Amino acid sequence: MQKYSFLSLARNALTYHENWQRAWRSPDPKPGYDVVIVGGGGHGLATAYYLVKEHRVGSVAVLEKGYVGGGNTGRNTEIVRSNYLWDEAAHIYEFSLKLWEGLTQQINFNLMFSQRGLLSLGHTLQDLRDIQRRINANLLNGIDSEFLTPEQIKEMVPAIDVSPRARYPILGASLQRRGGTARHDALAWGLARAADSVGVDVIHNCEVTGIRREGGAVTGVDTSRGFIKAGKVGCVTAGNSGVLASMAGMRLPLESRPLQAWVSQPLKPILDVVVMSNAVHAYISQTDRGELLCGAGVDSYNGYGQRGSPATLEHAIAAIIEMFPRFSRVRMLRQWAGTVDTCPDACPIIGLTPVKGLYFNCGWGTGGYKSTPGSGWVFAYTIAQNRPHRLNEPFSLERFATGHLIDEHGAAGVAH
Repeated sequence: MQKYSFLSLARNALTYHENWQRAWRSPDPKPGYDVVIVGGGGHGLATAYYLVKEHRVGSVAVLEKGYVGGGNTGRNTEIVRSNYLWDEAAHIYEFSLKLWEGLTQQINFNLMFSQRGLLSLGHTLQDLRDIQRRINANLLNGIDSEFLTPEQIKEMVPAIDVSPRARYPILGASLQRRGGTARHDALAWGLARAADSVGVDVIHNCEVTGIRREGGAVTGVDTSRGFIKAGKVGCVTAGNSGVLASMAGMRLPLESRPLQAWVSQPLKPILDVVVMSNAVHAYISQTDRGELLCGAGVDSYNGYGQRGSPATLEHAIAAIIEMFPRFSRVRMLRQWAGTVDTCPDACPIIGLTPVKGLYFNCGWGTGGYKSTPGSGWVFAYTIAQNRPHRLNEPFSLERFATGHLIDEHGAAGVAH
């Protein structure tokens, strides 16, 4: 076996990896499709995959202006959980988490899904009340959740400071043991390969520049590679959904803001659970490569720049060092930012629009990554059936006219 492995490595080295089979095709766009999905991130790829897999839609294309996973899917911190407060949000996130638990097997691609557990810290008496309320709401919805004392937290996370002298005293935490992380680029690659395997055209470097309409219905999209006819168009472009909507003459209730994250130099295993704090807008986990993966809340200004402000970064780093004093000597390796679009109630828009055949999936804010498979599943249902599934029916655009908002700022108040 060792001899065979050595010879294989030598052969591949000498051939410069030539003649390797592509993970997915890179076709030229066809003149038209039954459905065009705009956005080649996790949500868009999952939508296309489920459109064919679950609903047998004939021809589907995913149009990505850059490369697959180059947007927020490749610019997040990989956290997966479902412990949201309100029934509507809890149901769709829990549905997504259940899909996560079988997704590696379903698409036959190792997503490095690790249910290592997720701690949400409480630093004040009000934090503890909110945590207990969310735990009870989760349990009523059949979602695992439990309360940990400072002593139990210390036993689970030895590196954390739970002393009463701490700047951010830790009074307790909620724990979702089924929460954890999953490799973000593996998700993009796995979904792209899965979508391709069922016949979806995944088209790179194809920017949508316009949405054509006729008689109140969508007829196709203008792109950097020409016009593509489509009977239905689904837009899943996190951070730029407002721009796409304006092409169809609509204005969505969204704000786009930078969202920052960073990793440290690699360390030996020291943190085997995700730790987050809404109060200080910071969270941390450790990757399989040993890097400390950290994040902050959204920046305070609107914009499409994938940079972020130093003040937000500095505040989050200072808070993490207060909670984990030994990390003060760890060097930061790299920093990046994505652009998230957020609705006024911190919940997404998933559904139909006033334009016939045009659908939007957006406004996930900081909760987009964890919802990827569930979001794609319900959006595919909505497009194929031309009506929302019961799970995404509460997240229609009409709720901003009726006032039936779902305020998840408490559970989605920090980027995670």
